[in-house]
Amino acid sequence: MKKAIKQAIKYGVVGGINTLITAVVIWIMMKLLGCSDVVSNVVGYMAGVLNSFIWNKKWTFKSTEKWIGSAIRFGVVFGVCYLLQLGLLVFVLDTYLPIDPYYNQLIAMAFYTVINFVMNKFYTFKA
Repeated sequence: MKKAIKQAIKYGVVGGINTLITAVVIWIMMKLLGCSDVVSNVVGYMAGVLNSFIWNKKWTFKSTEKWIGSAIRFGVVFGVCYLLQLGLLVFVLDTYLPIDPYYNQLIAMAFYTVINFVMNKFYTFKA
């Protein structure tokens, strides 16, 4: 139980840093470079997923499995979670919430974070 709590805290720290990296990249892409919502989202998540994999494998879950095995499972989990959050983003954009589109990105990111933790805890890095 103590190990799970420690992992949850570390996952939260990594997730916070990852969310910040993702959000900043999306903001730069949208606001400074004028990229579309979807392109900005893809690039932001690419930056975030690399950070997330390395820190969660080595620090949060201390996985000793070979990099390729855990990278494949992490990739599958990321793909599923990413498609679910992108679907939510497109849905929210299509229903037009009367807020800045950047906040729609944050809503989708929060959704992604929850489902990603559950799948990584019980599939990617399970003991």
